[in-house]
Amino acid sequence: MNNAFFSEEHQLFRESLRDFLQKEVVPHLDKWEESGTIERFIWSKMGEMGYFGLAYPEQYGGLELDTFYTVIFLEELQRINSGGFAAAMWAHAYLAMTHLNAEGSPEIKEKYLVPSITGEKIGCLCITEPFGGSDVAGMRSTAVLEGDHYILNGSKTFITNGVYSDYLVIAAKTAPEMGNKGMSIFVVDRNTEGISATKLNKLGWRASDTGEIAFSDVKIPVSNLMGEENKGFQYIMQHFALERLIMGINAHARAEFALEYTLGYMAERKAFGKNLDRFQALRHGVADMTTEVEVIKTFNYNVARSLDKGEYVVKEASMSKLMATKIADEVIYKCLQMLGGYGYMEDYPLARMFRDSRLGPIGGGTSEILKEIIAKMVIDKKEYKPAAK
Repeated sequence: MNNAFFSEEHQLFRESLRDFLQKEVVPHLDKWEESGTIERFIWSKMGEMGYFGLAYPEQYGGLELDTFYTVIFLEELQRINSGGFAAAMWAHAYLAMTHLNAEGSPEIKEKYLVPSITGEKIGCLCITEPFGGSDVAGMRSTAVLEGDHYILNGSKTFITNGVYSDYLVIAAKTAPEMGNKGMSIFVVDRNTEGISATKLNKLGWRASDTGEIAFSDVKIPVSNLMGEENKGFQYIMQHFALERLIMGINAHARAEFALEYTLGYMAERKAFGKNLDRFQALRHGVADMTTEVEVIKTFNYNVARSLDKGEYVVKEASMSKLMATKIADEVIYKCLQMLGGYGYMEDYPLARMFRDSRLGPIGGGTSEILKEIIAKMVIDKKEYKPAAK
């Protein structure tokens, strides 16, 4: 089935990435989960291997590969069972770097995108605010133009890589009176005066640093504005489709991995004289779950193919995240149950997976918000348009 989407080159890439993650990442994961800090050396190694440059132009050191290399990258990151490590990697490569590539000037790309691809610089994307959550239009942070600088004030929260990153891609209101039409995007160095970050203590995604960030009279050079002033909301909306599809792909991949692990466990574990995978109630549960995961995975692959062709997939990407994260939560919940008492032990992978998966329906737009976006498109016939180039 997957041959419709993946070539032999894709499969070779998957094997080499899986091998790399097992050798270079897995031995350190428990330590990073414990400390909440991913050591810098792994960013450089990921960069050396080209993993941050899969989707980016060759002129900046990228590989300019099709979307299915990104799909493989995301799927394999889920298989090593650290939602936090995976999030730190894809938030850098596909949230921060997507804006640099799409809206950054040639100078910004040289200064930030090139070292991001090599893993020398780590980025984060700062959109969500303490008072706004999924309501991007309700943003309160402001950037006021004074001479050749903008003066940024405000705060952001739930920002992946928000504490240890080297630069921040920030959305702020440059014309607050225009509502969501008065928003702009900037790139700012971490060590700029007036930026402070506090690490948040999370239920899951323990390896990644999620920060609350405060901006107090931060001076941003005019040259650090990305794209056009007051076009920020359109840029954000345009890239949300990719973020939502990423979270949908992550969800089907972790559900698939949970099932794979659980089937291995059931084949070995005995109860009442027979293996768990011989009990009809459990067998039929597995049949339901594998069907749901296969359906959402195929849907996600189709959306990825549309995105690869340059189609605008806001509705489909929203559906992907909504449905895949729901199914992943349900599947992992049931898989944990099939392990019985062992499922509840931190020494077994399902406990971490259960905690990590729960962010799926929350981050990157809650399921409730996604339902409203889909309803607007389906019922009210609302059309979302890409930002004009």
